[in-house]
Amino acid sequence: MAQIWRARHGLVVDKARERMIMMLYLFNPYLILPNLTKSTASMDNALIVLTLKFASERKASPTLLILAILTHLSLPSICLVPPVLMLLVERRAFRSVTSLGNSTVVGVNDPSPAQRGATSVPSTRPMAQLALEYLGYVAILAGVSTGAVGGWHWAGRTWGALLSLPDLTPNPGLWWYFFMEMFDHFRPFFLAAFSMHLLIYVAPICIKFQHDPLYAAFVLQGVIASFKPYPTLADPGLFVSMFALFPEIFPYLRHPIVTILLHMHAALLLPLFHSLWLSQGTGNANFYYATTLVFGLGMAATVIDAVWAGLRVNFGPKRDGWEMIQT
Repeated sequence: MAQIWRARHGLVVDKARERMIMMLYLFNPYLILPNLTKSTASMDNALIVLTLKFASERKASPTLLILAILTHLSLPSICLVPPVLMLLVERRAFRSVTSLGNSTVVGVNDPSPAQRGATSVPSTRPMAQLALEYLGYVAILAGVSTGAVGGWHWAGRTWGALLSLPDLTPNPGLWWYFFMEMFDHFRPFFLAAFSMHLLIYVAPICIKFQHDPLYAAFVLQGVIASFKPYPTLADPGLFVSMFALFPEIFPYLRHPIVTILLHMHAALLLPLFHSLWLSQGTGNANFYYATTLVFGLGMAATVIDAVWAGLRVNFGPKRDGWEMIQT
């Protein structure tokens, strides 16, 4: 995470900032709890961080290989492919000067005042080549998996499970209760609708944040954490920790206190209602699902706040007599 910050801003090493980023990641309760349960979601998070690190450093082959491994293990992460490709082909020759306290830290290649306004536009030609390389890695991994198990049945039990949702074990997500109450006749239609719902955010977010692909990947990670079929606390944990990479958006968050309170409310009620329902038998599924709805509302509020702040920051401080109505 600290190296992503360093690559994004092109700054001389700032130990204080990097320590803060590492502490926000390491001491995030959403990340500590999955580690205590030995969840493999921590491995997914590590692969996401490595992908963004190498992409920020413009190392194409390591990025695409790790991204292929990530999507092989966690299919919803395919939503991160477009912003990662955009980040790899981004032509950003200049970095802005960043003020930290009373001192000013200058990028390695300090631009002139006229150059600081330069923007970066992705190029579609190398992006196509990178996409082919990524698909090549995916094909190799699929071939290795097929050879290891002696057939293609692994695909139905891994990728297929995310599309058919055979296991309805309660989790912090929004899918399990809906399909538990679903009539079998309507199940295929709503499975397709829920799966497509996760994908419809990719193009709008990538287009709106084409000037900052890393921020687009950050927002899409929040979308994945909110709507993937089998989420864990590690998914929103990574999204929340990534806020530390974008301190410039903090003044433009619209409802940070309400969002924090929603997360605290859900974090307290999830284990409580889970215990009342499944351990003590004094509650029912509605208790726990109501809490997951609160958790989903908190995640939706966090994503919306991040989108607004990411768009609003480009306009600078608010001027007297002016009101921002659209970004």
